[in-house]
Amino acid sequence: MPSHEYHFREVVDLKIMQQTKLEGLSEKIFLDRYAMKDADTSHTKVGDTVLVLTKDDPKFPAKEVGEVVERQGRQVKVKLRNGDIVESAVEKLTLTLEKTPGQMWDRLAAAMASVEASPEKKKEWTEKFRYILDDWKLVPGGRIAAGADASDELTLFNCYVIPSPHDSRGGIMATLSEMTEIMARGGGVGINLSSLRPRRSVVRGVNGSSSGAVSWGGLFSYTTGLIEQGGSRRGALMLMINDWHPDVVDFITVKQTMGQITNANLSVCVSNSFMKAVKEDLDWELVYPDTADPEYDDIWDGDLEKWRKSGRNIIHYRTVKARDVWHTIIESAWKSAEPGVVFMEYYNQMSNSWYFNPIICTNPCGEQGLPAWGVCNLSAINLSKFYDEANNDVAWEELSKVVRYSTRFLDNVIDKTPYHFEENRVNQQGERRIGLGSMGLAELMIKLGIRYGSAESLEFLDKLYGFMAKESYLASADIAEEKGSFQHFDCEKFLQSGFMKNMVDVFPEVGAAIKNKGMRNVTVITQAPTGSTGTMVGTSTGIEPYFAFEYYRQSRLGFDKQYVPIAQQWKDQHPGQELPSHFVTAMDLSAEDHIRAQAAIQKWVDSSISKTANCPSDFTVEETKRLYELAFDLGCKGVTIYRDGSRDVQVLSTDKKEEKSAEAKPAEAAAQAAPAAETASRSEESSLTNLSQSLAVKVDAKTERTFDKQYKRRPQILRGATYKFNTPFGMAYITINDMNGSPSEIFMNVGKAGSDVFAMSEALGRVCSLFLRYGDHGDKVQLLTKHLKGIGGSGAIGFGANRVESIADAVAKALEMHGESTDSADDYVTATQEVVMETTAQYAVTRNAATSLDLCPSCGSASLINTEGCKNCSNCGYSKCS
Repeated sequence: MPSHEYHFREVVDLKIMQQTKLEGLSEKIFLDRYAMKDADTSHTKVGDTVLVLTKDDPKFPAKEVGEVVERQGRQVKVKLRNGDIVESAVEKLTLTLEKTPGQMWDRLAAAMASVEASPEKKKEWTEKFRYILDDWKLVPGGRIAAGADASDELTLFNCYVIPSPHDSRGGIMATLSEMTEIMARGGGVGINLSSLRPRRSVVRGVNGSSSGAVSWGGLFSYTTGLIEQGGSRRGALMLMINDWHPDVVDFITVKQTMGQITNANLSVCVSNSFMKAVKEDLDWELVYPDTADPEYDDIWDGDLEKWRKSGRNIIHYRTVKARDVWHTIIESAWKSAEPGVVFMEYYNQMSNSWYFNPIICTNPCGEQGLPAWGVCNLSAINLSKFYDEANNDVAWEELSKVVRYSTRFLDNVIDKTPYHFEENRVNQQGERRIGLGSMGLAELMIKLGIRYGSAESLEFLDKLYGFMAKESYLASADIAEEKGSFQHFDCEKFLQSGFMKNMVDVFPEVGAAIKNKGMRNVTVITQAPTGSTGTMVGTSTGIEPYFAFEYYRQSRLGFDKQYVPIAQQWKDQHPGQELPSHFVTAMDLSAEDHIRAQAAIQKWVDSSISKTANCPSDFTVEETKRLYELAFDLGCKGVTIYRDGSRDVQVLSTDKKEEKSAEAKPAEAAAQAAPAAETASRSEESSLTNLSQSLAVKVDAKTERTFDKQYKRRPQILRGATYKFNTPFGMAYITINDMNGSPSEIFMNVGKAGSDVFAMSEALGRVCSLFLRYGDHGDKVQLLTKHLKGIGGSGAIGFGANRVESIADAVAKALEMHGESTDSADDYVTATQEVVMETTAQYAVTRNAATSLDLCPSCGSASLINTEGCKNCSNCGYSKCS
């Protein structure tokens, strides 16, 4: 669409306003995460802007922004941004020294320029760094923003990969200690578990057997859940295992057992030879080094190829079909979005450090493959700031300048950050790995009228990211000429990497510059998720399309539908019209569109990309398989999908109808007797009925022997109604089925399979069903309603009689409605009654995404969404990966 049809309004004094004021969630994220804090709150005075603790919950505390309006001794009154007045002790306030982004930009510019060699250079680069930070043209990574010149204890690196654990109790404890120290200072950690011997293998020193690599992964996961980082977020952990390891299948399926490895992302490291075996339906050997080798304890580090080349013995554990392992990966990813896959052999073929420092794992969000003791050093160009409205084009000259200055900014971080492990310092100063990425891509493309995922967009992405890669590599060569190349630079070998061969082929001037000047950084480009920082800035995050254009917000004026600013602007200028086709969200795109966009960008990213291929709920296992294989064929270094409303294993195996057990047939009959309530939820309701009823049959078979005749047998067909409530934890579908004219069972579906919300709601439904069908409690329905009604949680939805306090409260309301609407089971057939209130600001998500939510570990609300290969909170801005 031509640019004149947009009439994007230019806001007067935008730069001044952004330096002096942020609003809403943006302000809250800035003050809580990134502004420099005053540790001494005793001198808080009237007029100070503070964060006040409004919910002093040890697990889910809540903070709000406000202004101090009165102080009496140690007590203050704070007027919140919504107008409410709250009282607090000064000890529970967060007092920031920086009130505006401009103050933070001043600090960061001076900090990064402080490592320059001369006063003249320091002055020059303070001004240049301040220029790129101004108006959010460059958005530093969260650790840089929070830590630079704030504390000698805070790392400026987002994520780390530590060596694979030494295969001993002492080695595992050492890894645990290293992980804990890094996470406590704000860094995420990646660990490859392949160095640990398989389950049941002999441990001669204690005359016993090993519990296996996966069990030790559970230890690392558990510890991650205990670690608080600055009081605002928990640790982030990536666990990986190689495709040859005997425990690989256990690793793939471990999250299917509730409570196992709940605080880590999982990925399988896949080789080219494994993918060849998959395509040709070949056998695959699961092996491990001979632990009886006299030098095993001294030299084994998880690198099987190095072990094999040294001529040492390898033990064969078993032979499997590669396609069986692959299908297990695909099936698990289809069901719960994990494990992801990293094509690790291909990654190392493309890596610029291939000849001296192999990649062994990635950071928790997957965008940065790293060697042992490697770090990721991240910031993002805000592409939404580089729209040339006059020419409806990218402001290429301005983008070039900002990319070049930003490359030096990140290189200076390497010399500015404190190093808590000497191994990190030696490694990073030896390779000087940086990761310049982007945010605001989707916003820029909308301004240009380019539909994300279209053929036109793929050409544009190739041009845009090729340009940024070229400019950043030329900048790194210029810095090398001035300051020297990274220590392990070998020009001939460096230019032989898969990435550099493509770079030099397209941009020969880059190859010439490197040959003449050297190279300052082993890698330069990384595409991170930028969840918290992108939300703070108010643009699209990472390289993703917008998750949604509209959402629901509660204010003192009530519930209002809100839009992403660029969408709202277009709506204001075109009343009554639908958004044009190039306004696309993540779920508007096909999964293949996501993968092709990722591949187009990956061509110009020397590290990797945090990207999620969003799939509809009816996406099949076979389609998932084709998607993963497409990612490999197109040259992606990894792939992660998220299927909307993922379901449990009963739904997963619907393609094998002939193998259904006799127990499942009553469930089928019940499902067939119940017509779908509405088109939008047909698939969801059908899945719910099949899952819930089949679970109920299994419960009956076991409990009947215990309760004998007191427990009422379940007929093959029951009739009932399904009630749809919007709850603080997302949309709830509550099905009440009757037996002999009275409710006898309750099934609930809230959240996605594998989430805490899903598990708790399923448990509540089972317990309620047992109560209704066992024993003689008088009016059991009335008694159950009485005990469930009014139970409160961390939030509520709606007002007055329509207010829903919790999932339990929703069940009570459904029971009341059920009793009012029917006198006997003969009067109705299964139907759905919708009781939906608008979602509040703290649950600002689209309705159709409600089943994708989980509990946020920071604020406790059900606002955790799978985006950009990570989990991000739409309420408080928490991101597991940033």
